[in-house]
Amino acid sequence: MIEELVPAPASAAHAFRDCESAVRELFPEEAAAVARALPKRRQEYAVVRMCARRAMGALGVEAVALVAGERGAPRWPAGLVGSMTHCAGYRAAVVGRVSDYRGLGIDAEPNAPLDDDVLEFVSLPRERARLRELAASAPEVRWDRLLFSAKEAVFKVWYPLTRRELDFGDADVRIDPEAGTFTARISLPDHGPDGDRLKVLEGRWLCRDGLVVTAVALRRA
Repeated sequence: MIEELVPAPASAAHAFRDCESAVRELFPEEAAAVARALPKRRQEYAVVRMCARRAMGALGVEAVALVAGERGAPRWPAGLVGSMTHCAGYRAAVVGRVSDYRGLGIDAEPNAPLDDDVLEFVSLPRERARLRELAASAPEVRWDRLLFSAKEAVFKVWYPLTRRELDFGDADVRIDPEAGTFTARISLPDHGPDGDRLKVLEGRWLCRDGLVVTAVALRRA
């Protein structure tokens, strides 16, 4: 799924189920990070890293430990940028070279409604108005969950470049249901290397097999 949203030259890999063998393949420092976690969490952690190493391997990059850095994001090897995501029934990673991408951000969520209080927290009033219009025309897609997922993908690109936190209200996301794309307009001034390019971020989405998946790929000019 994710490879449809972030095609080559990025490399993507995904898995629909966990496996204990992925836990046994963890690097020592990765295993230490989840040593006290529940078995489900260990498998989740291990499988998404297995996906990341498969994606790295497709680029000809040797497997290395992917331990968490700032805000829990993985620290990628020099010369690479990437993103991971996991939700019930899906694990995925995408990796690209810094010569091709400034940033990559992906997110996957179940195609299920958000609680009303959560939706109010993560969205702007004008976004909720647009969600109602989308729901009336295509109720099979949980547009509220897709909005949340899109913002998560945006944040995964924004933070590594700016080292600044974004609140959900700082990104105004408009979803195009026909093109399978979305646009996020950031209200905060940026201080990253991309200048004006960080004020508007473009992404892609799909809804399939009970999931909504989103991706932002910020190509290097």
